[in-house]
Amino acid sequence: MAADEALLDDAARSRRASLRLYRWDPPTLSVGRNQSLDGLANGIPVVRRPTGGQAVWHEHEVTYAVGAPIALFGSLRVAYLSIHERLASALRALGVDAVLAAQPAVRPSGRPAACFAVPLGGEILVGGRKLVGSAQVRRGNAFLQHGSILLDGSQEKVLSAGGETTLTAVLGRRVTFEEIAAAIVANWGENLRPSGRRADGPSVIASIAAE
Repeated sequence: MAADEALLDDAARSRRASLRLYRWDPPTLSVGRNQSLDGLANGIPVVRRPTGGQAVWHEHEVTYAVGAPIALFGSLRVAYLSIHERLASALRALGVDAVLAAQPAVRPSGRPAACFAVPLGGEILVGGRKLVGSAQVRRGNAFLQHGSILLDGSQEKVLSAGGETTLTAVLGRRVTFEEIAAAIVANWGENLRPSGRRADGPSVIASIAAE
């Protein structure tokens, strides 16, 4: 999470936009900045995200992070949808029937503990089930959006999970981190320049050319 916060700080300071793709070792539960840990931290590694949202179990997945000036997209909502559309485009290039969830007519009054329990509008779905869960935070004139693209496994370590699907289930074959990272970079729709900044663990980090 410190590396993602660094992307946000860099975007606020330098007005530079960056994309980071990475995975977790060891597998870890991340929780939203205001989420209660009650019933979640049962002897497993836990980290608190700078963003909101609900709990995500990070294993057999690709985590993405975008730190950027809000002005690059126009608004936080537009940024949320635009980033998801780029990710969905990459997934469709691999044969995944990925679509963005419609905004519900009435927002649910209760919030489940799991990020993947139910779509709330704008998330990436396949067959009506969430494949990507994301969250945002704003800092001054910049924002951080990061999320999890499920490769395999499940969110069973999170209470109320069960509304998700995975790329292995959708495509009927093993899908790797490298395959998804390459598809995202190839289908992002803007020039991505490899960054000289270091990131801990297996990851891809690039600067997004503003147009």
